Amino acid sequence: MKAIRRYLRISSKKVNLVAGLVRGKPVQEAIEFLQFTPKKSAGPLMETIKSALANAEQNFKQNKKDLYVSKIIINEGATQKRSRPVSRGRSHPILKRTSHIKVELSVLAGKEDSKKKKVVEKHTVEPVKAVEAPKAKATTKAKEPKTSKK
Repeated sequence: MKAIRRYLRISSKKVNLVAGLVRGKPVQEAIEFLQFTPKKSAGPLMETIKSALANAEQNFKQNKKDLYVSKIIINEGATQKRSRPVSRGRSHPILKRTSHIKVELSVLAGKEDSKKKKVVEKHTVEPVKAVEAPKAKATTKAKEPKTSKK
């Protein structure tokens, strides 16, 4: 269950910052998180996740509560090259970068089972017995000061 958005007019580095915040989260939590993220790339990323969710519900008959964001891959797209005229007849390049977003969703059932096992293991562990620290050995030899003969 995936969705792809291509030629987004934002640099891939900027999109990847926001994508890192929602990787591995449940879909509903990721969408709510992106709604209140004050970055330009949060909107298009949220739309792509919603598109992947719609694909999962429509094509694969999945429940929205059972899905999580398993992969978000951000790649560089084509770069539009422009130039800015500067003094002495020269020009400076302007690179208008684009990016491609690929979102994959997976079913959450496998994750829930592993969490339940960890919780059960925590409660069944026996308490550790206190161990006494070893006592320091007393030294009986007294060191004699060294004297030099001259």
